[in-house]
Amino acid sequence: METVSTNRAFGGVQGVYRHASAVCGGDMTFSVYVPPHAPGAKLPVVWYLSGLTCTHANVTEKGEYRRLCAELGLILVAPDTSPRGEAVADDPDGAYDFGLGAGFYVDATQPPFATHYHIWSYVTEELPALVAAQFPADMDRQSIMGHSMGGHGALTIGLTFPDRFKAVSAFAPIVAPSQVPWGQKALSGYLGDDRAAWRRHDAVALIEDGARIADLLVDQGEADPFLTEQLRPDLLDAACKAAGIPLTLRLQPGYDHSYYTISTFMEDHLRWHSARL
Repeated sequence: METVSTNRAFGGVQGVYRHASAVCGGDMTFSVYVPPHAPGAKLPVVWYLSGLTCTHANVTEKGEYRRLCAELGLILVAPDTSPRGEAVADDPDGAYDFGLGAGFYVDATQPPFATHYHIWSYVTEELPALVAAQFPADMDRQSIMGHSMGGHGALTIGLTFPDRFKAVSAFAPIVAPSQVPWGQKALSGYLGDDRAAWRRHDAVALIEDGARIADLLVDQGEADPFLTEQLRPDLLDAACKAAGIPLTLRLQPGYDHSYYTISTFMEDHLRWHSARL
């Protein structure tokens, strides 16, 4: 693991790191904030998954989480959203919603993306092992959150590993990718026409198929331009009600899809996670 940069913040250290990923077949960059802590202490870990076009840097620079993480004693890890490099396949038309910056938190099975796009395994297996080895992380106390495409990732990973993640939350998540254009493009491009594989990466479908979690927190801006076509929180609300999963769905008047919204409600989410960790 190579240290790209470290900066002191609120008594802790914000670091950016790079390593050679075996599952993605190239270098991956991620950020970790470690709050001030006693020597030898092990701290709970919050995973933050970013959205379309993003890298680790978006939340690291705009998320405004460090003061709260320092107060609550939380490590925050922010992975990249896709593999990178000259050999990595991209959308043939250069679209923002597929390929680079748009890994959709799946392991691709379709060429040419199957060579490098293994973000599911990266986020659930390889990077956690690295974090456990290199940072003062208590891996028995993990939670997960994300934004948009990353909200989709947080929900599907949290529902798939309910014993690992003690809390799950999301900002403006893509809750039912099988039913919206962003998700249909990504799932068909990465996974092909196997709809059963799609369901394993669709939060609403996972709940319909029996996945359960203690509770969920979702914040969604009512002025989000993607609300009605791509995000569809109503579908998650209906699925959770049918399954008996307590969902705190907060529709925020006047708020959009940006990090102005995320930074506004970040404190609420981190306190939600801390209470469950």
